[in-house]
Amino acid sequence: MQKKESITHASAKEIKLKLASTENQTDWKAALAMPQFDVEMMADEEDGKLPDGWENNIIMGLPPRKKDIHIRLDTDLIDWFKAYGTGYQTRINAVLRSFVQAKQQLEHKQ
Repeated sequence: MQKKESITHASAKEIKLKLASTENQTDWKAALAMPQFDVEMMADEEDGKLPDGWENNIIMGLPPRKKDIHIRLDTDLIDWFKAYGTGYQTRINAVLRSFVQAKQQLEHKQ
């Protein structure tokens, strides 16, 4: 199975040159001058508010490698995840990871 997106790497110098070029149409000066409060408000409007405690699930470093498997899921579950756009498999993985982490925390407390 071939991935649809590709990851590219760029040096800090290449990124600075790209930002300085007229190649893109983003007003970087305005974006960089925007107060953090406004940035967060716009993000909330576009993506919805983040749930309390979301930062507790941050993974530092590289996540474990992925393994291709075949799994049968209920159609309504798949439809719900797909309704939020591309990346539905990543969202399913994130939900499963959160469940496992919650269970592991309970096991460690016992």
